[in-house]
Amino acid sequence: MDRVALRGLRARGHHGVFAQEREEGQTFVVDLVLGLDTRPAAAADDLTKTVHYGIVAEEVVAVVQGEPVDLIETLAERIAQTCLAHEGVEEVEVVVHKPEAPITVPFDDVTVTITRSRV
Repeated sequence: MDRVALRGLRARGHHGVFAQEREEGQTFVVDLVLGLDTRPAAAADDLTKTVHYGIVAEEVVAVVQGEPVDLIETLAERIAQTCLAHEGVEEVEVVVHKPEAPITVPFDDVTVTITRSRV
């Protein structure tokens, strides 16, 4: 299986369990690795035979900006399902970063990583 990766997609969302997170929002960063067979697209040099990563990026940003959820695990699942809705995408790895998480000690990042497939 081939891989198409998008790294560092940024969007402001209102996800979290605390009222302040829901009211003020914060930046979330998403990394994706899409698993698909790129041979048909390469052989024909045809965008319609692969995943249009620009459209995927727009859809993922819309999910982050969309309906708030409590957990970034839920957000990651929604993003995975959005990616798998694209014909040809057989598997996706989603990493959701929450660098502004409400943690009381110094930290660099909080992430949740999930892998989902059509199987």
